Amino acid sequence: MPARESLLDAAFAALAHRPWAAVRMVDVASAAGVSRQTLYNEFGSKEGLARALVRREADAYLAGVERALGVPGDGPERLVAVAEWTVSAARGNAVVRALLTGCWSARLPALNLAAVASSSAVPAQRRADAALPSPADLVAAVRDRAAAATAVGGGNGGEAGPVCEVAVRLALSCVAAPPGAWSTVGELVRGTLHRQGADREVPSPPPAGS
Repeated sequence: MPARESLLDAAFAALAHRPWAAVRMVDVASAAGVSRQTLYNEFGSKEGLARALVRREADAYLAGVERALGVPGDGPERLVAVAEWTVSAARGNAVVRALLTGCWSARLPALNLAAVASSSAVPAQRRADAALPSPADLVAAVRDRAAAATAVGGGNGGEAGPVCEVAVRLALSCVAAPPGAWSTVGELVRGTLHRQGADREVPSPPPAGS
């Protein structure tokens, strides 16, 4: 595994046990099995490490959205899969939950999501030093990807956009206030799409190989 990924894994693991303010760079480097100089070469500073960690978790969440959109089934079931992934990712990952809700606890890095000046020679770090996604950015990204995926085969991605955003925002409401034992996010999304007639508006993907 490349040193950068090992360091990010070590930082994420450390964050599970102590507040970010108490995470020490020397301990992250030791846990990753690399020198502290290697850590600073990759990230530049503790803030750089934090930004890179947040960027990685955001990318991993969006990669999960892409996987959910590739599940077998019709358009509405793909939206259900996206909603279920969103809730699962947010519940299992405090960084993803903060990115999606905008609620950063004292245990997490205190980051400005705006871009910062970067002099890094590492391309991945320059990307991390660029603007990090806000909750609105992530909602828009998921909405647009879902609309494009469900519009495959002649559907209109623009018309599907509002329907996809409803599914994403329902998922976020379940992150903030989990549903009771009587329902799941999947049931909420299915029921809402059906009541709105959106299950007829979101086109199904074409058969494989068509």
